[in-house]
Amino acid sequence: MVVEPTKEERLNQLEQKAGDYEELFGSCAQGTLLALQEQFNLGDSCTLKAATAMPGIALRGETCGAVVAAIMALGLAFGREKPEDFAAVQRTTSAARKLCKRFEEEFGSCNCRDVQHHIFGRSYNLTDPNDQKEFVKADAIKKCRAPAGKAARIAGEMILDSLK
Repeated sequence: MVVEPTKEERLNQLEQKAGDYEELFGSCAQGTLLALQEQFNLGDSCTLKAATAMPGIALRGETCGAVVAAIMALGLAFGREKPEDFAAVQRTTSAARKLCKRFEEEFGSCNCRDVQHHIFGRSYNLTDPNDQKEFVKADAIKKCRAPAGKAARIAGEMILDSLK
């Protein structure tokens, strides 16, 4: 007899995997998205590829890539496939707003530079080679697990709740 994992166990695994993938890729967006893709069979390799430049929206300190990836996953789970499906637009947009609100409660913002400030006590200009080096020295790969994991967990919880 196979025992299915509880919702909490699934979310813990999802959060862990998103952090692991963030470390592997060095990308909060791809780490978050891949964990959600695997857990819920969303998208494909092209979808993951599309998230390549999403961290901080091209490293400019704008929207956190983990948030962007989690919203992409919500779109894949709830989004519309036909132009006339406005209910899907409403459902997906509402879910995305809730995700952003919960992420902001955890990290103070959905903006990468603000999330960095929350985690590191300062933000980094990741388009500047010297700041990139400082970011790496600050153990960014390990510390950026948290936003990736949390964004995946929030999106995963929403998707699981929709399956009930």
